[in-house]
Amino acid sequence: MDANGNPFVVHAALLWDENDVILVDTGIPGQLEVIHKALAEADFPFEKLTKIIITHHDMDHIGSLPDLVNASEGRIAVLAHELAKPYILGEVPTIKSKRLVPPTQVDVTLQDGDVLPYCGGIQVLYTPGHTPDHISLYHKPSKTLISGDALTSQDGTIMPPNPNFTPDMPTALKSVAKLLALDIATIITYHGGVCTDNIKKRLFEIAKG
Repeated sequence: MDANGNPFVVHAALLWDENDVILVDTGIPGQLEVIHKALAEADFPFEKLTKIIITHHDMDHIGSLPDLVNASEGRIAVLAHELAKPYILGEVPTIKSKRLVPPTQVDVTLQDGDVLPYCGGIQVLYTPGHTPDHISLYHKPSKTLISGDALTSQDGTIMPPNPNFTPDMPTALKSVAKLLALDIATIITYHGGVCTDNIKKRLFEIAKG
């Protein structure tokens, strides 16, 4: 993505089955064409996108949500944690950028422990700290954790959430400890990408602080 002339790389995730194509997070504002292109390159035309799950309300995660929903003419359903709804609906300013976003309807409100009946089962994990509304997603069949910003990574190594953008680090580390209960083979971090090595060890080290 182009962020004011600077390259900005994120690792949004795509899940699909015979009925649904689901995008997790949408990048900064103005990325409709970038997302169109990325979906096409993955052999999923935009017209097949049925749902968007938002991990939290930071602008680099919800920025292009209004454009995507509007471009779909209401076809795409939006799923988000109940605490994220006021931000996505444009009712209260975002915590970090302190501005109201163009309102987008939230069609499905998520809570900790929900198991979504898509793509073989997607478990919702409430993982606050980076923001109060943060969730991560665990795709049960592939043992893949989509961590949002609850974790970051660098060169395939799992790292803690970015302290510069995580106002409640003690709570964020408790959220990391919660992930130790899962059987995880792969983690997709929004900032950093895919990790498959030393997952349990790194989660334990990070949770200890």
